[in-house]
Amino acid sequence: MLDLKQIRENPEKVQELLDRRNSDQYQIEQIINLSQQQRELETTRTELQTRSNEIGKLIGQKIKSGSDPAGDEIKTLKAEGNELKTKLGKLEPEEKDLKAQISAAILELPNLPAQTTPIGKSEAENVEVRRWGDEYLPENNDSILPHWEIGEKLGIIEFGRSVKIAQSRFVSLIGAGAALERALINFMLDRQIAAGYTEVMPPALINTASLTGTGQLPKFAEESFQCQDDDLWLIPTAEVPVTNLYREEVLEASQLPIYHCAYTPCFRREAGSYGKDTRGLIRLHQFNKVELVKIVHPDTSEQEHQSLVKNAEAILQALKLPYRVLELCTGDLGFSAAKCYDLEVWLPSSGKYREISSCSNCTDFQARRASIRFKEAGKKGTKFAHTLNGSGLAVGRTMSAILENYQQPDGTVRIPEVLQPYLGRKIL
Repeated sequence: MLDLKQIRENPEKVQELLDRRNSDQYQIEQIINLSQQQRELETTRTELQTRSNEIGKLIGQKIKSGSDPAGDEIKTLKAEGNELKTKLGKLEPEEKDLKAQISAAILELPNLPAQTTPIGKSEAENVEVRRWGDEYLPENNDSILPHWEIGEKLGIIEFGRSVKIAQSRFVSLIGAGAALERALINFMLDRQIAAGYTEVMPPALINTASLTGTGQLPKFAEESFQCQDDDLWLIPTAEVPVTNLYREEVLEASQLPIYHCAYTPCFRREAGSYGKDTRGLIRLHQFNKVELVKIVHPDTSEQEHQSLVKNAEAILQALKLPYRVLELCTGDLGFSAAKCYDLEVWLPSSGKYREISSCSNCTDFQARRASIRFKEAGKKGTKFAHTLNGSGLAVGRTMSAILENYQQPDGTVRIPEVLQPYLGRKIL
């Protein structure tokens, strides 16, 4: 959530930053107008309340000094007081309604891009920061089968029967496929715990307040699966429940930074993506992911962002999977992010790098929505924390990359060395 005070005091700057997202849907004029109405109404209400209080005191003073409680003077004052109470009774709900309209309008606005975020209109203008693992690129991409084909040939991925028990874009992993997925999850968690993260196993169902706190609601309701009879939604990512563990809390500064990692299944409707990645493990309605979440002091969030990206990269490096790092431009930023780096792994069958992790610094945007604050020792007041999150990694996409990059001419797939102790085998 953006700061209303910032919008009021620097409307031109806020609008300029929103415009960098390359969308004319984000306008603050309505908020400025509603805010002005609310402040004028608040001023009027304060003046009426002050006069009402004065009348109450005046009546008491006059009666105490000998005025007739039933006299005309007291009656006149009481009549004025009653009239003021009637006006106040009408103003209070109007002011409450204006505040609700302002809050609803602000919830629709995305985070402001960081000053250092590259300005661009679309993903075509994202900036490549670095590449890693060129020495591990397969020699002949043309002979490599897509991961879904090699997976079905090996009997470890089942698409057809999954459609029967659910619908398209669901998958079942069989035998060594299920074991490989589980091995990847355990490997990723072990590595991130060793890097200083505390593991969390959160609920897979969350309430509306949680999705609002991290920015998925109200704008992106169509992307999530909702339980019709309860105020519960299936999680789109562990970022939501893990960040919201601290919703509406005031932390001590000494508790920061907080590092969490979490394995969860993730559920997304993928609305608007019809026709994209209809085959394979890239874009499913249900998939597994290990998520990294940080809650940090604002002074360290940029440094923490860089280290979070390194934590995600470390998994790809350990698996010896070629990848590149992209810095997203303003036109491709996620709703809650001020700055974001994507990790893209090499998929040789398509000859492309594909996203496998998105690492975002949300600054105080989610903390304002979820009211996550901290208090520094010896100082008055509280401040909003900064929240960061990133995939460490998307498990199905990691499996896809292994099936393609480690594919052998005889149709088998080698297991990366770091996974062999988890699986107890070297070949699929």
